[in-house]
Amino acid sequence: MLTTQTRSLKPAEVKKGWVLIDADGLVLGRLAALVANRLRGKHKPQFTPHVDCGDHVVIINADKVKVTGNKAEQSVFYWHTGYPGGIKGRTVRERLESRFPERVIEKAVERMITRGPLGRRQMKNLHVYAGAEHPHAGAQPETLDIAALNRKNKVA
Repeated sequence: MLTTQTRSLKPAEVKKGWVLIDADGLVLGRLAALVANRLRGKHKPQFTPHVDCGDHVVIINADKVKVTGNKAEQSVFYWHTGYPGGIKGRTVRERLESRFPERVIEKAVERMITRGPLGRRQMKNLHVYAGAEHPHAGAQPETLDIAALNRKNKVA
């Protein structure tokens, strides 16, 4: 008799890998969607929704990410200071040209991850750097070429 059972992965059985992505010229939303899937572990056959089974993702050259169309000027990040009338906003272009351009990618990925304690734990596996240098060389991350996956992933 053949019985098929759905196997639920336990936290001790998880094998986390390291992935390096060069964001130079990549489209922001497409990059964020692929990174969110990697962080959640949805690319693995043993994906378990309630366990952090995703990989560590290192993104370099975050300041060279692209947005298509008029989103650079029209898409605005809003936040509130906590004071009356204290809503503020910056466009994507202003955020990319500011002191911390890596926060654009971090926010895009964060909004695609499940909210809650598991999502916060998965976001700690995301490491974004504005330049080409990163301190995770000791982990020997494998390079993932997102531009080769789909021609729309990279802006010429």
